[in-house]
Amino acid sequence: MAEYRDNAGNTTYVERKSNTGMIVGAVVLLAIVIIGLLFATGFWSANIKGGELPKVNVSAKGGALPDVDVKSKEVVVGTSKTTVDVPTVKTEKKAIDVPTVGVKDNGNK
Repeated sequence: MAEYRDNAGNTTYVERKSNTGMIVGAVVLLAIVIIGLLFATGFWSANIKGGELPKVNVSAKGGALPDVDVKSKEVVVGTSKTTVDVPTVKTEKKAIDVPTVGVKDNGNK
């Protein structure tokens, strides 16, 4: 609330209202419209026909594990012959001059 005075000493109060609620409402409305358009164009779909839960037997007897019927793919592992290039490292001996370092005593004791 703001207070204003004129030259005659009269006081006028002005109440300023926030429009935050309208902005939030507009954003929510825009989001609902966009989601509606995505469903209407088929970009998103909520087709839930044909689904069912799997049948599971979970009864157990005296510490025994429950029966589980799993249908999965079989993994086949094996080897096959192929030719690849493998680098080899070869060393050879060669005579070269190597610098030597030594200490010579001048005979001072």
